[in-house]
Amino acid sequence: MREIRKTSVEISKEEFRKIGHKLIDDISDFINTIDKRPVTTNKSPKQIQNILGISSLPENGIPVAELISKTTNLLFDHSLFNGHPKFLGYITSSAAPIGALADLLAASVNPNVGAHILSPMATEIEKQTVQWLAEFIGVSPNYGGILVSGGNMANFTAFLAARTAKAPKSIKEDGLSNTSKRLTIYCSKTTHTWVEKAAILFGLGSKSVRWIQTDTSNKMDNKVLEETIKKDLENDFKPIMVIGTAGDVSTGVVDNLKGISTICKAYDLWFHIDGAYGVPAAVIPKLKTLFEGITEADSIALDPHKWLYNPLEAGCTLVKNSQHLIDTYSSHPEYYNFTNNEEGFAQNYYEYGFQNSRGFRALKVWLTLQQVGRSGYEKMINEDIELSKYLFELTKKHPELESVSHNLSITTFRYIPLNSKKDNDYLNKLNEEILNELQTGGELFLSNAIVNEMYCLRACFVNFRTSKKDIREIIEIIIRVGKKTQRNIKMEYVNIKMKG
Repeated sequence: MREIRKTSVEISKEEFRKIGHKLIDDISDFINTIDKRPVTTNKSPKQIQNILGISSLPENGIPVAELISKTTNLLFDHSLFNGHPKFLGYITSSAAPIGALADLLAASVNPNVGAHILSPMATEIEKQTVQWLAEFIGVSPNYGGILVSGGNMANFTAFLAARTAKAPKSIKEDGLSNTSKRLTIYCSKTTHTWVEKAAILFGLGSKSVRWIQTDTSNKMDNKVLEETIKKDLENDFKPIMVIGTAGDVSTGVVDNLKGISTICKAYDLWFHIDGAYGVPAAVIPKLKTLFEGITEADSIALDPHKWLYNPLEAGCTLVKNSQHLIDTYSSHPEYYNFTNNEEGFAQNYYEYGFQNSRGFRALKVWLTLQQVGRSGYEKMINEDIELSKYLFELTKKHPELESVSHNLSITTFRYIPLNSKKDNDYLNKLNEEILNELQTGGELFLSNAIVNEMYCLRACFVNFRTSKKDIREIIEIIIRVGKKTQRNIKMEYVNIKMKG
């Protein structure tokens, strides 16, 4: 007879089933009615704090059913819903429902995917997920890699691998202070801010980053890139890596990756691609030339929680030669007993990245890839691109809107009142105020982009729930909010002049 220890954290089989069934029913209803809810509620941090309640840690426990019910209401009634069909802000996708089930299953087993012996099946699933992601974007399935939390960590993981590979071999023992030449890295001026953060955190310093100007199409100017590398070599710097962007966060532009790869080969530099947002579009055959050069990358960052519609968190680092990850991150303290099995290589993911203890992020990605399949993803990603084109065309035709740019699934545009003078400063202020109204109004959520000194409204389509009907309604919302905001700004100017 098994002795059962009674603890306050355990839940009986019957109670777990009852509470779990109720929660799944509530989640199903939430997903089914998400389009009927506001995208977000216009509540201040103080209001949210008051709703949550300000109290000390409870002395005694609270029943599980009560806790789950209360928390469900808190989240469903007071959140921003990036699964809403009219959420087109930033690059957070509408999450595949199978991901929620995957996270529940993963948490139930609770494998530590840091070492094979601690997570035998989870480790093999992550290995297969990495292989499938490499195949998906069109590079060799022999790329190694690791699942991480998101774009910053995916890029950081590759950044340090590049530093280890291209810096003096003594760097792990002696650090950067003993390097005779200053290490330098190169990227477009539109590259995500992670680059500066990495340079600062990992000892190179912000002055080590060469922000290369863009050409007329907003791609990194590869001629200027090569000239800058040459100049640095002449001045006794040590160039180590170039970062190409596959879908920049503001406008979705893809750099000339093939040209960058040629320059990296000529100067023996690590070629990294930040494809956190845009690289999944490489699955679409007609865009193959746009991503030409991707197979030459030493490392690639991508985020399944962006354009592969997975729940947060799910990022991925792919590396052409995974030994570079082991060279960077592996250590073997005496208290680790993670030896290889005689029947095959036991991959230990603590040797591939920052974490030792790691959750089972790969499961939701692995399951969604199988549920949707390559053809399903090709269809959804292409539809997102077509919807962004549709918005671009509607803004181009509308007398009170100005279309600015369209790349991949990102469209930028701005509101321009009828018969107004094109005063850029005024239009920038107006569109910034419009965005603020939209983000708090609950009907629609967009973000912003600065394009050629113009403050633009930005719509990013990584949402499988958005339809053409939503886009037509979005235009109506923007025009209505634009007119209201314009009147308010005019009144502000009148009041200022009267006071003056």
